[in-house]
Amino acid sequence: MRAGWHWLKGPEPWTRRMLAGDLVLAGVLALLGLGVEELDNGSVQRMAAGAAAVVLLTLARRRLPATTLIVASAVSPFLPGSLLVTVLLGWSAGRRIVGVGRAMAAFTVAFLAAVVFSVLQAWSDQRPVLVIVFSTLMFLAMTVMPGLASRYWSQRRTLLQALQERNGQLMRERVMVAGQARLRERQRIAQDMHDSLGHQLALIAVHTGALEVDPQLTERQREAVGVLRQASVAAMHELREVVGILRDGVEAPVPAEEAQPAARGVAGIAGIVEAARSAGTDVRMTVSGRPRPLVAACDHAAYRIVQEALTNAYKHASGAPISVELRYEDDSLVVEIANGPAAGPGVGAVVSGGQGLTGLRERARLVGGMVHAGGTEGGGFRVAGVLPYGAEPAGVEDIADDFGQQAQAQAQAQARGFAAPPPMDWAAVDKELAVGGRSRAGGVAMGCGIAFAAVVLLVIVIGAGVVMLVGSAGSAMISQEDYDKVRVGDSEEAVRKDLPDGNSFMTEGLDRKGPERPAGSDCLALLSSDDSGLTTNTVFRFCFKDGKLVDKQAYESEQ
Repeated sequence: MRAGWHWLKGPEPWTRRMLAGDLVLAGVLALLGLGVEELDNGSVQRMAAGAAAVVLLTLARRRLPATTLIVASAVSPFLPGSLLVTVLLGWSAGRRIVGVGRAMAAFTVAFLAAVVFSVLQAWSDQRPVLVIVFSTLMFLAMTVMPGLASRYWSQRRTLLQALQERNGQLMRERVMVAGQARLRERQRIAQDMHDSLGHQLALIAVHTGALEVDPQLTERQREAVGVLRQASVAAMHELREVVGILRDGVEAPVPAEEAQPAARGVAGIAGIVEAARSAGTDVRMTVSGRPRPLVAACDHAAYRIVQEALTNAYKHASGAPISVELRYEDDSLVVEIANGPAAGPGVGAVVSGGQGLTGLRERARLVGGMVHAGGTEGGGFRVAGVLPYGAEPAGVEDIADDFGQQAQAQAQAQARGFAAPPPMDWAAVDKELAVGGRSRAGGVAMGCGIAFAAVVLLVIVIGAGVVMLVGSAGSAMISQEDYDKVRVGDSEEAVRKDLPDGNSFMTEGLDRKGPERPAGSDCLALLSSDDSGLTTNTVFRFCFKDGKLVDKQAYESEQ
Protein backbone atom coordinates (compact mmCIF):
# COMPACT_ATOMS: atom_id res chain seq x y z
CA MET A 1 0.00 0.00 0.00
CA ARG A 2 1.39 3.39 -0.89
CA ALA A 3 2.00 5.96 1.79
CA GLY A 4 -0.21 8.59 0.18
CA TRP A 5 -3.35 6.62 1.03
CA HIS A 6 -2.64 6.50 4.77
CA TRP A 7 -6.31 6.84 5.67
CA LEU A 8 -6.86 3.35 4.29
CA LYS A 9 -4.00 1.61 6.11
CA GLY A 10 -2.50 1.94 9.55
CA PRO A 11 1.24 2.31 8.79
CA GLU A 12 2.26 5.63 7.33
CA PRO A 13 5.53 7.59 7.14
CA TRP A 14 6.32 9.71 10.15
CA THR A 15 7.62 13.13 9.16
CA ARG A 16 9.08 15.77 11.44
CA ARG A 17 6.00 17.95 11.04
CA MET A 18 3.76 15.00 11.93
CA LEU A 19 5.88 14.17 15.01
CA ALA A 20 5.81 17.78 16.16
CA GLY A 21 2.04 17.92 15.77
CA ASP A 22 1.58 14.68 17.73
CA LEU A 23 3.82 15.94 20.52
CA VAL A 24 1.85 19.18 20.80
CA LEU A 25 -1.43 17.26 20.79
CA ALA A 26 -0.13 14.83 23.43
CA GLY A 27 0.97 17.74 25.60
CA VAL A 28 -2.43 19.42 25.44
CA LEU A 29 -4.26 16.17 26.26
CA ALA A 30 -1.83 15.43 29.10
CA LEU A 31 -2.47 18.87 30.65
CA LEU A 32 -6.23 18.37 30.39
CA GLY A 33 -5.80 14.92 31.94
CA LEU A 34 -3.90 16.43 34.88
CA GLY A 35 -6.85 18.73 35.44
CA VAL A 36 -9.21 15.74 35.48
CA GLU A 37 -6.94 13.94 37.96
CA GLU A 38 -6.87 17.05 40.15
CA LEU A 39 -10.67 17.14 40.26
CA ASP A 40 -10.70 13.43 41.16
CA ASN A 41 -8.14 13.98 43.98
CA GLY A 42 -5.64 11.71 42.24
CA SER A 43 -2.20 11.06 43.70
CA VAL A 44 1.03 12.32 42.17
CA GLN A 45 1.91 8.82 40.99
CA ARG A 46 -1.45 8.44 39.26
CA MET A 47 -1.09 11.84 37.61
CA ALA A 48 2.35 10.90 36.26
CA ALA A 49 1.10 7.53 35.03
CA GLY A 50 -1.89 9.17 33.30
CA ALA A 51 0.28 11.77 31.55
CA ALA A 52 2.75 9.10 30.39
CA ALA A 53 -0.10 6.93 29.08
CA VAL A 54 -1.58 9.86 27.14
CA VAL A 55 1.77 10.68 25.48
CA LEU A 56 2.55 7.07 24.56
CA LEU A 57 -0.93 6.34 23.21
CA THR A 58 -0.98 9.54 21.14
CA LEU A 59 2.39 8.82 19.56
CA ALA A 60 1.58 5.15 18.83
CA ARG A 61 -1.91 5.67 17.39
CA ARG A 62 -0.72 5.95 13.76
CA ARG A 63 1.10 2.61 13.77
CA LEU A 64 -1.17 0.69 16.15
CA PRO A 65 -4.68 2.17 15.88
CA ALA A 66 -6.55 -0.90 17.21
CA THR A 67 -4.08 -1.71 19.99
CA THR A 68 -3.96 1.84 21.35
CA LEU A 69 -7.77 2.03 21.34
CA ILE A 70 -8.11 -1.18 23.36
CA VAL A 71 -5.34 -0.23 25.82
CA ALA A 72 -6.81 3.22 26.40
CA SER A 73 -10.28 1.76 27.03
CA ALA A 74 -8.80 -0.66 29.56
CA VAL A 75 -6.69 1.82 31.55
CA SER A 76 -9.06 4.81 31.52
CA PRO A 77 -11.17 3.50 34.51
CA PHE A 78 -8.00 3.40 36.64
CA LEU A 79 -6.42 6.56 35.15
CA PRO A 80 -9.17 9.18 34.67
CA GLY A 81 -6.59 11.53 33.20
CA SER A 82 -6.33 9.31 30.11
CA LEU A 83 -10.07 9.38 29.41
CA LEU A 84 -9.93 12.33 26.97
CA VAL A 85 -7.42 10.60 24.70
CA THR A 86 -10.05 7.97 23.81
CA VAL A 87 -11.76 10.57 21.59
CA LEU A 88 -8.56 10.96 19.54
CA LEU A 89 -7.92 7.22 19.48
CA GLY A 90 -11.50 6.48 18.35
CA TRP A 91 -11.09 8.97 15.49
CA SER A 92 -7.72 7.49 14.52
CA ALA A 93 -8.99 3.89 14.65
CA GLY A 94 -12.05 4.65 12.54
CA ARG A 95 -9.82 6.30 9.94
CA ARG A 96 -6.96 3.80 9.77
CA ILE A 97 -8.31 0.31 10.47
CA VAL A 98 -8.88 -1.49 7.17
CA GLY A 99 -12.14 -3.37 6.70
CA VAL A 100 -15.47 -3.02 8.45
CA GLY A 101 -15.08 -6.40 10.17
CA ARG A 102 -11.72 -5.51 11.70
CA ALA A 103 -13.00 -2.13 12.82
CA MET A 104 -16.05 -3.67 14.48
CA ALA A 105 -13.89 -6.29 16.21
CA ALA A 106 -11.50 -3.63 17.54
CA PHE A 107 -14.29 -1.40 18.84
CA THR A 108 -16.11 -4.39 20.40
CA VAL A 109 -13.01 -5.52 22.30
CA ALA A 110 -12.38 -1.94 23.42
CA PHE A 111 -16.00 -1.66 24.63
CA LEU A 112 -15.77 -4.90 26.61
CA ALA A 113 -12.48 -3.78 28.14
CA ALA A 114 -13.96 -0.42 29.14
CA VAL A 115 -17.06 -1.99 30.76
CA VAL A 116 -15.27 -4.85 32.54
CA PHE A 117 -12.51 -2.73 34.01
CA SER A 118 -14.99 -0.01 35.00
CA VAL A 119 -17.01 -2.57 36.94
CA LEU A 120 -13.86 -3.91 38.61
CA GLN A 121 -12.70 -0.43 39.55
CA ALA A 122 -16.08 0.50 41.07
CA TRP A 123 -16.88 -2.92 42.56
CA SER A 124 -16.84 -1.59 46.11
CA ASP A 125 -19.77 0.76 45.36
CA GLN A 126 -22.06 -2.23 44.77
CA ARG A 127 -23.75 -0.56 41.77
CA PRO A 128 -22.63 -2.62 38.77
CA VAL A 129 -25.73 -1.79 36.69
CA LEU A 130 -25.19 1.95 36.94
CA VAL A 131 -21.49 1.51 36.19
CA ILE A 132 -22.26 -0.56 33.07
CA VAL A 133 -24.82 1.96 31.86
CA PHE A 134 -22.50 4.91 32.47
CA SER A 135 -19.50 3.14 30.85
CA THR A 136 -21.56 2.24 27.78
CA LEU A 137 -22.80 5.80 27.48
CA MET A 138 -19.29 7.24 27.75
CA PHE A 139 -17.86 4.74 25.25
CA LEU A 140 -20.52 5.51 22.66
CA ALA A 141 -20.18 9.26 23.09
CA MET A 142 -16.38 9.50 23.28
CA THR A 143 -15.21 6.59 21.11
CA VAL A 144 -17.84 5.15 18.77
CA MET A 145 -19.23 8.44 17.48
CA PRO A 146 -15.78 9.90 16.62
CA GLY A 147 -14.83 6.58 14.98
CA LEU A 148 -17.92 6.51 12.76
CA ALA A 149 -17.51 10.17 11.82
CA SER A 150 -13.82 9.62 11.01
CA ARG A 151 -14.53 6.58 8.83
CA TYR A 152 -17.25 8.41 6.91
CA TRP A 153 -14.99 11.45 6.40
CA SER A 154 -12.02 9.37 5.22
CA GLN A 155 -14.14 7.36 2.77
CA ARG A 156 -15.62 10.56 1.37
CA ARG A 157 -12.16 12.04 0.97
CA THR A 158 -10.93 8.88 -0.73
CA LEU A 159 -13.89 8.93 -3.10
CA LEU A 160 -13.32 12.58 -4.05
CA GLN A 161 -9.64 12.04 -4.77
CA ALA A 162 -10.41 8.92 -6.77
CA LEU A 163 -12.96 10.85 -8.82
CA GLN A 164 -10.43 13.62 -9.41
CA GLU A 165 -7.79 11.15 -10.57
CA ARG A 166 -10.18 9.33 -12.86
CA ASN A 167 -11.53 12.57 -14.26
CA GLY A 168 -7.99 13.61 -15.11
CA GLN A 169 -7.46 10.28 -16.84
CA LEU A 170 -10.67 10.73 -18.83
CA MET A 171 -9.59 14.24 -19.82
CA ARG A 172 -6.27 12.92 -21.09
CA GLU A 173 -8.01 10.17 -23.01
CA ARG A 174 -10.42 12.69 -24.51
CA VAL A 175 -7.49 14.83 -25.68
CA MET A 176 -5.91 11.76 -27.27
CA VAL A 177 -9.14 10.82 -29.06
CA ALA A 178 -9.59 14.39 -30.28
CA GLY A 179 -6.00 14.44 -31.52
CA GLN A 180 -6.49 11.24 -33.44
CA ALA A 181 -9.68 12.62 -34.99
CA ARG A 182 -7.85 15.81 -36.00
CA LEU A 183 -5.05 13.76 -37.51
CA ARG A 184 -7.47 11.71 -39.60
CA GLU A 185 -9.25 14.86 -40.77
CA ARG A 186 -5.95 16.52 -41.66
CA GLN A 187 -4.93 13.52 -43.69
CA ARG A 188 -8.25 13.60 -45.53
CA ILE A 189 -7.90 17.33 -46.25
CA ALA A 190 -4.30 16.82 -47.40
CA GLN A 191 -5.39 14.12 -49.82
CA ASP A 192 -8.18 16.30 -51.23
CA MET A 193 -5.85 19.28 -51.65
CA HIS A 194 -3.22 17.13 -53.32
CA ASP A 195 -5.69 15.59 -55.74
CA SER A 196 -7.65 18.71 -56.72
CA LEU A 197 -5.59 21.88 -56.16
CA GLY A 198 -2.32 20.21 -57.15
CA HIS A 199 -3.76 19.14 -60.46
CA GLN A 200 -5.21 22.59 -61.22
CA LEU A 201 -2.00 24.42 -60.28
CA ALA A 202 0.06 22.04 -62.38
CA LEU A 203 -2.15 22.79 -65.40
CA ILE A 204 -1.78 26.54 -64.80
CA ALA A 205 2.00 26.22 -64.59
CA VAL A 206 2.15 24.16 -67.81
CA HIS A 207 -0.06 26.53 -69.80
CA THR A 208 1.66 29.69 -68.60
CA GLY A 209 5.04 28.14 -69.39
CA ALA A 210 3.85 27.42 -72.93
CA LEU A 211 2.51 30.97 -73.31
CA GLU A 212 5.74 32.48 -72.10
CA VAL A 213 7.66 31.08 -75.09
CA ASP A 214 4.90 31.91 -77.62
CA PRO A 215 6.57 34.15 -80.31
CA GLN A 216 3.31 35.99 -80.99
CA LEU A 217 3.28 37.62 -77.51
CA THR A 218 4.76 41.02 -76.88
CA GLU A 219 7.50 41.57 -74.35
CA ARG A 220 5.05 43.01 -71.79
CA GLN A 221 2.71 40.08 -72.26
CA ARG A 222 5.54 37.62 -71.76
CA GLU A 223 6.50 39.46 -68.57
CA ALA A 224 2.92 39.20 -67.27
CA VAL A 225 2.72 35.51 -68.19
CA GLY A 226 6.06 34.99 -66.43
CA VAL A 227 4.64 36.53 -63.26
CA LEU A 228 1.67 34.15 -63.51
CA ARG A 229 3.95 31.17 -64.01
CA GLN A 230 6.12 32.12 -61.03
CA ALA A 231 3.00 32.60 -58.91
CA SER A 232 1.64 29.18 -59.89
CA VAL A 233 5.01 27.52 -59.20
CA ALA A 234 5.20 29.24 -55.80
CA ALA A 235 1.65 28.14 -55.07
CA MET A 236 2.57 24.55 -55.91
CA HIS A 237 5.54 24.68 -53.53
CA GLU A 238 3.39 26.08 -50.74
CA LEU A 239 0.67 23.54 -51.43
CA ARG A 240 3.17 20.71 -51.17
CA GLU A 241 4.49 22.09 -47.88
CA VAL A 242 1.00 22.54 -46.45
CA VAL A 243 0.00 19.03 -47.52
CA GLY A 244 3.09 17.70 -45.76
CA ILE A 245 2.20 19.56 -42.58
CA LEU A 246 -1.39 18.35 -42.67
CA ARG A 247 -0.37 14.78 -43.36
CA ASP A 248 2.65 14.36 -41.08
CA GLY A 249 2.38 17.29 -38.65
CA VAL A 250 5.87 18.63 -39.58
CA GLU A 251 7.12 20.94 -42.27
CA ALA A 252 8.61 19.16 -45.27
CA PRO A 253 12.16 20.22 -46.11
CA VAL A 254 12.43 22.28 -49.29
CA PRO A 255 15.54 22.12 -51.51
CA ALA A 256 17.67 25.26 -51.46
CA GLU A 257 17.22 25.97 -55.16
CA GLU A 258 13.44 25.79 -54.86
CA ALA A 259 13.16 27.72 -51.61
CA GLN A 260 14.06 31.14 -53.03
CA PRO A 261 11.00 31.58 -55.34
CA ALA A 262 8.68 30.50 -52.53
CA ALA A 263 10.43 32.36 -49.71
CA ARG A 264 7.92 32.89 -46.95
CA GLY A 265 9.72 35.22 -44.56
CA VAL A 266 10.74 38.85 -44.34
CA ALA A 267 13.21 38.21 -47.16
CA GLY A 268 10.32 37.25 -49.42
CA ILE A 269 8.27 40.42 -48.82
CA ALA A 270 10.30 42.36 -51.41
CA GLY A 271 9.50 39.64 -53.95
CA ILE A 272 5.71 39.84 -53.53
CA VAL A 273 5.90 43.64 -53.61
CA GLU A 274 7.87 43.52 -56.86
CA ALA A 275 5.39 41.01 -58.30
CA ALA A 276 2.56 43.41 -57.45
CA ARG A 277 4.37 46.25 -59.24
CA SER A 278 4.88 44.06 -62.29
CA ALA A 279 1.13 43.47 -62.36
CA GLY A 280 0.54 47.22 -62.55
CA THR A 281 -0.21 47.99 -58.90
CA ASP A 282 1.22 51.13 -57.28
CA VAL A 283 3.07 49.64 -54.30
CA ARG A 284 5.79 51.40 -52.28
CA MET A 285 7.92 49.62 -49.69
CA THR A 286 10.06 51.23 -46.97
CA VAL A 287 12.30 49.63 -44.34
CA SER A 288 13.53 51.52 -41.25
CA GLY A 289 15.69 50.53 -38.31
CA ARG A 290 18.46 47.97 -38.07
CA PRO A 291 17.30 44.63 -39.46
CA ARG A 292 17.37 41.85 -36.87
CA PRO A 293 16.82 38.11 -37.26
CA LEU A 294 13.48 36.63 -36.26
CA VAL A 295 12.57 33.12 -35.24
CA ALA A 296 10.97 31.07 -37.99
CA ALA A 297 7.39 31.46 -36.70
CA CYS A 298 7.62 35.28 -36.49
CA ASP A 299 9.41 35.47 -39.84
CA HIS A 300 6.64 33.51 -41.51
CA ALA A 301 3.93 35.54 -39.69
CA ALA A 302 5.38 38.82 -41.08
CA TYR A 303 5.28 37.41 -44.61
CA ARG A 304 1.69 36.23 -44.20
CA ILE A 305 0.54 39.60 -42.85
CA VAL A 306 1.91 41.42 -45.90
CA GLN A 307 0.59 38.77 -48.30
CA GLU A 308 -2.94 38.83 -46.83
CA ALA A 309 -3.06 42.64 -46.66
CA LEU A 310 -1.96 42.96 -50.31
CA THR A 311 -4.54 40.36 -51.35
CA ASN A 312 -7.30 42.31 -49.59
CA ALA A 313 -6.15 45.54 -51.23
CA TYR A 314 -6.27 43.88 -54.70
CA LYS A 315 -9.79 42.61 -54.10
CA HIS A 316 -11.44 45.53 -52.29
CA ALA A 317 -9.49 48.64 -53.40
CA SER A 318 -8.48 47.97 -56.98
CA GLY A 319 -6.17 50.65 -58.39
CA ALA A 320 -5.51 52.30 -55.00
CA PRO A 321 -1.91 53.06 -54.01
CA ILE A 322 -0.48 50.72 -51.37
CA SER A 323 2.35 51.35 -48.92
CA VAL A 324 4.25 48.55 -47.15
CA GLU A 325 6.43 49.56 -44.18
CA LEU A 326 8.76 47.43 -42.07
CA ARG A 327 10.00 49.08 -38.87
CA TYR A 328 12.59 47.31 -36.72
CA GLU A 329 11.90 48.64 -33.23
CA ASP A 330 13.95 47.88 -30.12
CA ASP A 331 11.84 44.91 -29.03
CA SER A 332 9.66 44.01 -32.00
CA LEU A 333 9.11 44.22 -35.73
CA VAL A 334 6.21 46.40 -36.87
CA VAL A 335 4.65 45.49 -40.22
CA GLU A 336 2.21 48.05 -41.61
CA ILE A 337 0.27 47.88 -44.88
CA ALA A 338 -2.06 50.74 -45.84
CA ASN A 339 -4.01 51.50 -49.01
CA GLY A 340 -6.04 54.48 -50.13
CA PRO A 341 -9.64 54.44 -51.28
CA ALA A 342 -10.52 52.47 -54.40
CA ALA A 343 -9.78 54.36 -57.64
CA GLY A 344 -12.88 52.90 -59.33
CA PRO A 345 -15.66 50.40 -58.82
CA GLY A 346 -14.51 47.20 -57.14
CA VAL A 347 -14.21 43.90 -58.88
CA GLY A 348 -17.54 42.12 -58.88
CA ALA A 349 -18.19 38.74 -57.36
CA VAL A 350 -15.04 38.81 -55.23
CA VAL A 351 -14.47 35.41 -53.62
CA SER A 352 -13.70 35.91 -49.92
CA GLY A 353 -14.09 33.55 -47.00
CA GLY A 354 -13.92 36.36 -44.42
CA GLN A 355 -11.34 34.46 -42.36
CA GLY A 356 -8.09 36.08 -43.52
CA LEU A 357 -7.76 38.72 -40.80
CA THR A 358 -8.95 36.29 -38.14
CA GLY A 359 -6.22 33.88 -39.19
CA LEU A 360 -3.63 36.65 -39.05
CA ARG A 361 -4.65 37.61 -35.51
CA GLU A 362 -4.41 33.99 -34.37
CA ARG A 363 -1.05 33.53 -36.09
CA ALA A 364 0.32 36.64 -34.36
CA ARG A 365 -1.12 35.61 -31.00
CA LEU A 366 0.63 32.27 -31.15
CA VAL A 367 4.02 33.98 -31.40
CA GLY A 368 3.25 36.58 -28.74
CA GLY A 369 2.33 39.45 -31.06
CA MET A 370 -0.82 41.19 -32.25
CA VAL A 371 -2.54 42.41 -35.42
CA HIS A 372 -4.75 45.47 -35.81
CA ALA A 373 -6.92 46.17 -38.86
CA GLY A 374 -9.25 49.09 -39.53
CA GLY A 375 -10.17 51.98 -41.78
CA THR A 376 -8.23 55.21 -42.14
CA GLU A 377 -9.48 58.81 -42.19
CA GLY A 378 -9.17 59.13 -45.95
CA GLY A 379 -11.39 56.16 -46.67
CA GLY A 380 -8.59 53.63 -47.00
CA PHE A 381 -7.68 50.59 -44.95
CA ARG A 382 -4.73 49.75 -42.72
CA VAL A 383 -3.34 46.47 -41.37
CA ALA A 384 -0.56 46.61 -38.76
CA GLY A 385 1.18 43.75 -36.96
CA VAL A 386 3.60 43.76 -34.02
CA LEU A 387 5.86 40.70 -33.80
CA PRO A 388 8.48 40.12 -31.07
CA TYR A 389 11.97 39.09 -32.09
CA GLY A 390 12.61 36.13 -29.81
CA ALA A 391 9.16 34.59 -29.26
CA GLU A 392 8.54 30.93 -29.86
CA PRO A 393 5.20 29.49 -30.90
CA ALA A 394 2.78 29.25 -27.99
CA GLY A 395 1.35 25.94 -29.18
CA VAL A 396 -2.06 24.56 -28.50
CA GLU A 397 -3.66 25.55 -25.22
CA ASP A 398 -4.71 22.82 -22.82
CA ILE A 399 -8.35 22.37 -21.99
CA ALA A 400 -9.20 24.48 -18.95
CA ASP A 401 -10.79 22.57 -16.14
CA ASP A 402 -10.54 22.30 -12.36
CA PHE A 403 -8.62 19.03 -12.41
CA GLY A 404 -6.29 20.33 -15.10
CA GLN A 405 -5.54 23.36 -12.93
CA GLN A 406 -4.88 21.07 -9.99
CA ALA A 407 -2.48 19.04 -12.10
CA GLN A 408 -0.68 22.23 -13.12
CA ALA A 409 -0.49 23.31 -9.48
CA GLN A 410 1.01 19.95 -8.53
CA ALA A 411 3.57 20.25 -11.32
CA GLN A 412 4.51 23.76 -10.15
CA ALA A 413 4.84 22.50 -6.59
CA GLN A 414 7.19 19.75 -7.77
CA ALA A 415 9.23 22.34 -9.68
CA ARG A 416 9.64 24.34 -6.46
CA GLY A 417 11.00 21.30 -4.64
CA PHE A 418 7.92 20.01 -2.82
CA ALA A 419 7.27 16.29 -2.62
CA ALA A 420 5.15 14.84 -5.39
CA PRO A 421 1.93 13.05 -4.42
CA PRO A 422 2.18 9.29 -4.76
CA PRO A 423 0.32 7.48 -7.53
CA MET A 424 -3.17 6.17 -6.95
CA ASP A 425 -3.54 2.58 -5.74
CA TRP A 426 -6.80 1.69 -7.48
CA ALA A 427 -7.02 -1.80 -5.97
CA ALA A 428 -7.06 -0.42 -2.43
CA VAL A 429 -9.51 2.33 -3.37
CA ASP A 430 -11.89 -0.12 -5.02
CA LYS A 431 -11.67 -2.45 -2.04
CA GLU A 432 -12.36 0.30 0.46
CA LEU A 433 -15.17 1.94 -1.48
CA ALA A 434 -16.57 -1.36 -2.85
CA VAL A 435 -16.69 0.00 -6.39
CA GLY A 436 -18.90 -2.02 -8.70
CA GLY A 437 -22.35 -1.69 -7.26
CA ARG A 438 -21.59 -1.87 -3.53
CA SER A 439 -20.43 1.69 -2.84
CA ARG A 440 -23.98 2.93 -2.45
CA ALA A 441 -24.74 0.09 -0.05
CA GLY A 442 -21.59 0.93 1.91
CA GLY A 443 -22.63 4.57 2.19
CA VAL A 444 -26.11 3.57 3.32
CA ALA A 445 -24.60 1.15 5.84
CA MET A 446 -22.35 3.89 7.20
CA GLY A 447 -25.28 6.28 7.54
CA CYS A 448 -27.41 3.59 9.18
CA GLY A 449 -24.55 2.85 11.57
CA ILE A 450 -24.29 6.47 12.65
CA ALA A 451 -28.07 6.72 13.03
CA PHE A 452 -28.16 3.46 15.01
CA ALA A 453 -25.38 4.67 17.31
CA ALA A 454 -27.28 7.90 17.91
CA VAL A 455 -30.49 6.00 18.71
CA VAL A 456 -28.64 3.65 21.05
CA LEU A 457 -27.02 6.63 22.75
CA LEU A 458 -30.43 8.25 23.24
CA VAL A 459 -31.92 5.02 24.61
CA ILE A 460 -29.03 4.63 27.02
CA VAL A 461 -29.44 8.21 28.23
CA ILE A 462 -33.14 7.66 28.79
CA GLY A 463 -32.47 4.32 30.50
CA ALA A 464 -29.85 5.87 32.74
CA GLY A 465 -32.29 8.59 33.68
CA VAL A 466 -35.00 6.06 34.50
CA VAL A 467 -32.59 3.97 36.60
CA MET A 468 -31.45 7.05 38.51
CA LEU A 469 -35.06 8.14 39.04
CA VAL A 470 -36.06 4.68 40.33
CA GLY A 471 -33.05 4.61 42.64
CA SER A 472 -33.85 8.07 43.94
CA ALA A 473 -37.48 7.09 44.52
CA GLY A 474 -36.42 3.95 46.38
CA SER A 475 -34.28 5.98 48.78
CA ALA A 476 -36.89 8.72 49.27
CA MET A 477 -40.28 6.97 49.79
CA ILE A 478 -42.02 4.87 52.42
CA SER A 479 -45.58 3.70 52.86
CA GLN A 480 -48.08 4.81 55.50
CA GLU A 481 -47.67 1.42 57.15
CA ASP A 482 -43.94 1.90 57.55
CA TYR A 483 -44.57 5.33 59.05
CA ASP A 484 -47.01 3.96 61.59
CA LYS A 485 -44.58 1.25 62.74
CA VAL A 486 -42.08 3.83 63.99
CA ARG A 487 -42.60 4.99 67.59
CA VAL A 488 -41.30 8.12 69.28
CA GLY A 489 -38.58 7.07 71.71
CA ASP A 490 -37.09 4.37 69.47
CA SER A 491 -33.35 4.48 69.03
CA GLU A 492 -32.04 6.46 66.08
CA GLU A 493 -29.93 3.51 64.90
CA ALA A 494 -32.93 1.16 64.76
CA VAL A 495 -35.17 3.70 63.02
CA ARG A 496 -32.61 4.64 60.39
CA LYS A 497 -31.92 0.93 59.77
CA ASP A 498 -35.58 0.33 58.92
CA LEU A 499 -36.01 3.52 56.83
CA PRO A 500 -34.37 4.65 53.54
CA ASP A 501 -31.44 7.06 53.83
CA GLY A 502 -33.35 9.88 52.07
CA ASN A 503 -30.37 10.88 49.90
CA SER A 504 -32.37 12.01 46.87
CA PHE A 505 -33.11 15.18 44.99
CA MET A 506 -36.81 14.41 45.58
CA THR A 507 -36.53 15.14 49.32
CA GLU A 508 -34.30 18.17 49.09
CA GLY A 509 -35.52 20.79 51.62
CA LEU A 510 -38.73 18.97 52.61
CA ASP A 511 -37.73 18.76 56.31
CA ARG A 512 -37.94 22.56 56.58
CA LYS A 513 -41.38 22.99 55.02
CA GLY A 514 -43.50 21.40 57.77
CA PRO A 515 -44.16 22.26 61.41
CA GLU A 516 -41.36 23.68 63.53
CA ARG A 517 -38.65 21.14 64.28
CA PRO A 518 -37.50 20.39 67.83
CA ALA A 519 -34.55 22.49 68.82
CA GLY A 520 -31.19 20.84 68.24
CA SER A 521 -32.67 17.90 66.36
CA ASP A 522 -31.56 16.27 63.09
CA CYS A 523 -34.49 15.44 60.83
CA LEU A 524 -35.07 12.94 58.01
CA ALA A 525 -37.83 13.74 55.48
CA LEU A 526 -39.35 11.07 53.24
CA LEU A 527 -42.22 11.03 50.73
CA SER A 528 -45.31 8.86 50.93
CA SER A 529 -45.39 6.08 48.34
CA ASP A 530 -49.18 5.95 48.67
CA ASP A 531 -49.65 9.59 47.67
CA SER A 532 -51.51 10.26 44.39
CA GLY A 533 -51.84 14.03 44.64
CA LEU A 534 -50.98 16.15 41.59
CA THR A 535 -50.14 19.41 43.34
CA THR A 536 -49.14 18.33 46.89
CA ASN A 537 -47.08 15.54 48.45
CA THR A 538 -47.41 13.84 51.80
CA VAL A 539 -44.18 14.19 53.77
CA PHE A 540 -43.13 11.97 56.68
CA ARG A 541 -40.54 13.68 58.92
CA PHE A 542 -38.52 11.97 61.64
CA CYS A 543 -36.43 14.10 64.03
CA PHE A 544 -33.66 12.65 66.18
CA LYS A 545 -31.86 14.02 69.24
CA ASP A 546 -29.40 12.39 71.58
CA GLY A 547 -29.66 9.07 69.70
CA LYS A 548 -33.44 8.78 69.95
CA LEU A 549 -36.47 9.61 67.83
CA VAL A 550 -37.99 12.67 69.56
CA ASP A 551 -40.62 13.66 66.98
CA LYS A 552 -42.38 12.41 63.88
CA GLN A 553 -44.73 14.44 61.73
CA ALA A 554 -46.88 13.87 58.60
CA TYR A 555 -47.80 16.95 56.60
CA GLU A 556 -48.60 18.15 53.09
CA SER A 557 -46.06 19.97 50.95
CA GLU A 558 -46.55 21.64 47.57
CA GLN A 559 -44.69 20.15 44.61
